[in-house]
Amino acid sequence: MAKQMSGTMSSARIDSLRPHKPNLRLYLDTAEVSAWKNWLPTGLFYGVTCNPTLVERAGVACDVETLTGLSRQALDLGAEEVHLQSWGSDLETLVATGKALSRISRRVLVKLPATQSGIRAARVLIQAGIPVTVTAVYEVHQALIAAALGASYIAPYLGRINDSGRDGRAEVARMQQVLKGVRSPTRILTASIRTLEDIPVLAAQGVDTFTFSDAIANAFFDVPATVAATADFEQAVQQSIERSISNFTE
Repeated sequence: MAKQMSGTMSSARIDSLRPHKPNLRLYLDTAEVSAWKNWLPTGLFYGVTCNPTLVERAGVACDVETLTGLSRQALDLGAEEVHLQSWGSDLETLVATGKALSRISRRVLVKLPATQSGIRAARVLIQAGIPVTVTAVYEVHQALIAAALGASYIAPYLGRINDSGRDGRAEVARMQQVLKGVRSPTRILTASIRTLEDIPVLAAQGVDTFTFSDAIANAFFDVPATVAATADFEQAVQQSIERSISNFTE
């Protein structure tokens, strides 16, 4: 019996040491490869997100071939997911482009806007087994659209909601409540984040997925007290070494 319990405890201990996927997911919202190279190896980020505007800002072409190369770089650097936005002025083009993007990797999610044509394209892709992120979300009821479709993520634009004169944090928190109320597994991927403080405030409301710029990522480490404390630690180590050397030579 004791032997059996020991074996059970050992298995439990082994399981507790195994890597697990975090509930909190952070993404880099940029198509700049230099930012990916800087941040993805830290292990803090679950993946990257980008859209045609960010691709253009990075100075690269927004076409399937270019995005294929970019996605493979992100995945090689450790990204678990890459979210790429489809494009097209009609349903057929949106679907065809979305399918082409999905063929890059099973870890590529296709972003589609919360418009009628975007939602119709999303339905076709989801039925084909392709994970979708419903993006360009501004209203709480759009969370229900994503939930009804079975979308993997819904991406509200926090900063732009604020620009419209509303409380973006409150609106995103309400979206989280709506999804929880209907027991939907769809995640809220909060985008258009302009201040670091938005993230802990929304995390306290149960929002667990965020995408943001390289500048916001840097702000996580801009804590003067931590920098000062670390300098003190290093100074103490150096003084200890010097003291030891002095004692040894006396």
